[in-house]
Amino acid sequence: MMNLQLSQDCRPSDQLPLDQLASYLSEQLPGFMKNNRLEVKQFASGASNLTYQLFNGQDYLILRRPPFGTIAKSAHDMVREHKVLDLLQSHYSLSPRPVLVCDDESVIGANFFIMKKIEGMGIGLELPVEMSPDQLQKLCQNFVEGLVHLHQIDIQSGDLATLGKPQGYVERQLEGWQGRFVKAHTDDVMESHQIYQWLKEHLNYNSGYQSLVHNDYKFDNLILNPDKPEEIAGVLDWEMTTLGDPLLDLGCSLSYWIQADDPVELQAIRMMPTHLKGMMTRKQVFDSYCQSRNITGVEMEPYYVFGLFRLAVIAQQIYYRYYHGQTDNPKFAKFGQMINILLKRAELVIDHSI
Repeated sequence: MMNLQLSQDCRPSDQLPLDQLASYLSEQLPGFMKNNRLEVKQFASGASNLTYQLFNGQDYLILRRPPFGTIAKSAHDMVREHKVLDLLQSHYSLSPRPVLVCDDESVIGANFFIMKKIEGMGIGLELPVEMSPDQLQKLCQNFVEGLVHLHQIDIQSGDLATLGKPQGYVERQLEGWQGRFVKAHTDDVMESHQIYQWLKEHLNYNSGYQSLVHNDYKFDNLILNPDKPEEIAGVLDWEMTTLGDPLLDLGCSLSYWIQADDPVELQAIRMMPTHLKGMMTRKQVFDSYCQSRNITGVEMEPYYVFGLFRLAVIAQQIYYRYYHGQTDNPKFAKFGQMINILLKRAELVIDHSI
């Protein structure tokens, strides 16, 4: 490899070994490396897996790898996420197209995969472009329909059935998240036992619904059509996709949904612009989903509480790494406060105080 042009714009602790990566890509994707140029830019969003844009001067690809630091062996499985995307290609048009997977950790220090970049606009704390209330209403409808479409895919089709075991899913989720919270608990965060016990009593362990579940379906995992921003061009972040109860998946989406009339402490941890005029409320999202799928007689609260609890555990696992010096990312410094807000919110819902 002669006259390589290599550069990267990444946090110092998240930089990739460009020589090894470029050498690997030259062997596996020679067409992409034909210009002997590789520019890497890290996406700042996201708190779990690390995502990088690869540019060769003409075309873009996306690389995803696990976070640095100590992580559970079963977590952040890039090989599995690549498999999920491969299986979804003929079923869900909003999923990215996978290109390459590498299980040789000697290349960049972890397994990783590469996918095509979906052209469009991401959503962060605020909208990427100004949108009218009518457009936001339509965006919310498309958000719901995107989840409905995913949940209506025939999980017995092809090899999709290999992605999980829907039987016993709800119980495994509850017990698993509680166990992970206890293992990652830090002294500055409140306990979760009351919430866990309430969920054991109020979650339906066998709703009768089984489907693919994305497990992190939210606005900042969407790519919007730049010409019609109310339309969804893609859905990202499939690392936790499995087979299970779709109502839990919906509850996880609701846990991120901070609406205009929520109290100041929830507004303080808002990560997406779900508070804007024209956006649906959580109840409207829940009811719209149930109406679209002809689901009746189901209460929102247990699924919302589960979503809050699960989100708190995910944040706790990340915060544990920061608390113990395994990552120096400053955005994680206030995760302890966020976890307490989420758990307190769940307790308020349980106590019917809101």
